[in-house]
Amino acid sequence: MRVLVTGVTGYVGGRLAPRLLERGYAVRVLARDPNRLAARPWYDQVEVCVGDLGDYQSLRCALEGVQTAYYLVHSMQAGADFAARDRQYACHFAQAASEVGVRHVIYLGGLLPRAGKPSLHLSSRAEVGAILRDHVPTPSFVQLLSSALAPLLLKWCAT
Repeated sequence: MRVLVTGVTGYVGGRLAPRLLERGYAVRVLARDPNRLAARPWYDQVEVCVGDLGDYQSLRCALEGVQTAYYLVHSMQAGADFAARDRQYACHFAQAASEVGVRHVIYLGGLLPRAGKPSLHLSSRAEVGAILRDHVPTPSFVQLLSSALAPLLLKWCAT
């Protein structure tokens, strides 16, 4: 089975890709700058697609032929436009995944507080999760709500 890992230069994505390879998955990764991956010991074992979630065509190309896609991207930069960027990326991903027939989407979101107002970043993560859940017609959508659950993601992909 072919899978796509976005956010592969980050903490979770960079640890997920080799775990998937160990389990026999054909791993494709999406990276803006593949040079940031070149030193990884698994680099030659993955298919690298150069692109960005903001570039619809490169994203669609990366998702082509993929059964499962891991959405591990969050705009952690400062500035008022990060939520708009997250929203745009999620919409691009949802549209492209829908068009090419991705069957499973796994998204790493964030826990929202039970009381009080969530931070702007957590609100944005929740919005991204809602966009993916509501607009990607897949048989399964999994949203993990905390990076503390990242070890479960790694374990879950092993089964």
